Amino acid sequence: MKFKTIQTLKQISELLGLHYVGNPNFEITGINEIHVVEEGEIVFVDHPKYYDKALNSKATTILINKEVECPEGKTLLISEDPFRDFNRITKHFNPFIASKNSIADSAIIGENTIIQPNVFIGENVKIGKNCIIHANVSINNDIVIGNNVTIHSNTVLGSNAFYYKKRSEGFDTLISGGRVVIEDNVDLGASCTIDRGVTGDTTIGEGTKIDNQVHVGHDTIIGKKCLIAAQTGIAGCTVIEDEVTIWGQVGIVSGLRIEKGTVLMAQTGVMKSLKKGIYFGTPQEEYRQKMREIVHVKNEVKKDKK
Repeated sequence: MKFKTIQTLKQISELLGLHYVGNPNFEITGINEIHVVEEGEIVFVDHPKYYDKALNSKATTILINKEVECPEGKTLLISEDPFRDFNRITKHFNPFIASKNSIADSAIIGENTIIQPNVFIGENVKIGKNCIIHANVSINNDIVIGNNVTIHSNTVLGSNAFYYKKRSEGFDTLISGGRVVIEDNVDLGASCTIDRGVTGDTTIGEGTKIDNQVHVGHDTIIGKKCLIAAQTGIAGCTVIEDEVTIWGQVGIVSGLRIEKGTVLMAQTGVMKSLKKGIYFGTPQEEYRQKMREIVHVKNEVKKDKK
């Protein structure tokens, strides 16, 4: 999440009431999660297990719950609760704006785009040309949709990320300040749910076609010309490269990369990153190998019955 204007280390420390280490005029351009953080941005870390990863990441300001040696060229913000203060930054720079109308006045809708009845379009939404948005679709704040996109009924774009911190009193939400970006020539089926990024974008690449009842988690990137069949669930922070085919009821755990041209057969459970191939089963195996195993088991069962 980029700030609209560059902030200084001192400005952010004063906003949060925190001690800092480094040049008070050090420039900060935004905040981000560790897997996508860029130079100039803040990342937070609240567990010693991940200190080194955060300190050595591309982030140049680290919001951390212990004063440690500061790497050269970087700064620190010292917080008792980095998770809480990361949320405070999101709330301050990207506050939730409640809508007053079914289609917000700030929404930009391209020519020849058809909006069917009972569609909700939130604040600062951008929709391109020649799109069809069917009845009862919800497009929440800050979503970007390209040209020639079709979205079928009851699909929801921009739900919050499923991202929580367990506390003694319950679960604390990491506030979602990112977007969903739908590129040109994408089709989304009925009753799909695509979560916004926590700080970055959840992206559906150009020409991708998604069937009914598919869920895409926060900050996931789906490449160009992918096919994704019904009842597939893709967890957050996953990268699916171009021209991947995913058949029905596939489940993919978070933080994986699926290589270009891969095929996932129906009801496959993906537990690790995959090179190009055809996979089936839970946990996933190479398709032909899995079929041989199934035939072998059937033959052994037949022998036992004789």
